[in-house]
Amino acid sequence: MIKMKHSIIIADDDTRVIAALKLFLKANDYDVTAVTRPDELLRILERRDFSVALIDLNYQKDTTSGKEGLQLISDIKSIDEQLPVVVMTGYGSIDTAVQAMKLGAADFIQKPWGNDRLLTVLQAQIRIRGIEQKSAKLAGENAFLKDDLIKENSGIISQSPAMQQVIEQLTKFAQSDMNILLTGENGTGKSLLASYIHKCSRRSDNALVSVNMGAISENLFESEMFGHVKGAFTDAKENRVGRFEVAEGGTLFLDEIANIPLSQQAKLLRVLEEYEFERVGCSKTKQVDVRFVSATNAPLMQLIDEGKFRQDLLYRLNTVEVKIPSLRERSADIIPLSLYFLNLYAQKYRLPCDDFEDDAKLALQAYTWPGNIRELSHMIERSIFINQGSKVSVEALGLNAQGASDFDIKNSTLDDIEKHIIIERLQRFKNDPNKSAQSLGLSRSSYYRRLDKHDL
Repeated sequence: MIKMKHSIIIADDDTRVIAALKLFLKANDYDVTAVTRPDELLRILERRDFSVALIDLNYQKDTTSGKEGLQLISDIKSIDEQLPVVVMTGYGSIDTAVQAMKLGAADFIQKPWGNDRLLTVLQAQIRIRGIEQKSAKLAGENAFLKDDLIKENSGIISQSPAMQQVIEQLTKFAQSDMNILLTGENGTGKSLLASYIHKCSRRSDNALVSVNMGAISENLFESEMFGHVKGAFTDAKENRVGRFEVAEGGTLFLDEIANIPLSQQAKLLRVLEEYEFERVGCSKTKQVDVRFVSATNAPLMQLIDEGKFRQDLLYRLNTVEVKIPSLRERSADIIPLSLYFLNLYAQKYRLPCDDFEDDAKLALQAYTWPGNIRELSHMIERSIFINQGSKVSVEALGLNAQGASDFDIKNSTLDDIEKHIIIERLQRFKNDPNKSAQSLGLSRSSYYRRLDKHDL
């Protein structure tokens, strides 16, 4: 994880003062930028982010009243409302210091300053700003993750050799900061494995932020990912923290990465390459320290050939690629997973189900599971309400002894029929999303919306 120095921007017309401050603050491990004119500070502040501003109140045009410094405070606050401003004055004017505080200055230092006092003030303001940023980050995190929390009691079942190998790989890769691309069919548990990577990493004390790239409309992409400032567009009534800032120091999980519009891929690539971005409506560049985990079930190389996905973006995303096996490829996990979900939902709904009948277990193992673990979970959740007795039957699962679905079209809703047809196409085309979508006469985006609608 990258450790960044706290940055201070200084404005003072006396070059001797600047030299002394730079020498002292750099010796105390601060990154220092210094200018001699207010307009220089404002130009830099429009491009860069700082931890604190340390400014003189008197400049060459007016050396006693502090008017230039007071105006500079207002100008700074118009650019970055949250930036702590510490003012310096050599004239000890309490009235001027009070005016500065009313305009938004956080504290003041008298010249000549005491080094201990200066450090104490700067450190206090940096801590306060850190608390404010953390509060804003947590508020953003709560808003983004409100409907996306990982269940506390969810687990990873890995009795099969195929899944054990995947877990071993992910445990090892998690210790690094390399970007990881998870590939595999829908419903194979890529989101849960992204959470596992985060928990095993050095970033586990910070946020894991998940975003479904296919669910963000193109015109809101930059606002969702990078945030925006108040007034950036019609509905921007307040500053908003984007997902990159919420994930600072942690992990950003980009699910369904193939669905990001081509027009936005260059913007994502820039963050992957340079770890910096700008909020919408603001020219100031922010640096970010995040670890990227991505997931897709789409054939990315085919999309690259078709001009729908950038090859350079793929190279940045898949420092290492891990293919997640489908449920039918890890048959040894079907019954353990089934029992896990049965126990989970039986406790949740307080229903007396604790096992499966023998022919139900045979049917579970024989079924091809086009919807993978997600389909298994929903099937078992539904079955415990239909079932009679403590053991779940084949009939309650909706499977026969050979694992085929018992589908009653006469008594089915339109949604049931649609889901059944999609499952049939998934089986016929071996989970190839392009062929399945084409056979149904659907665009790729319409097809994915139906998969989400039916939890497939």
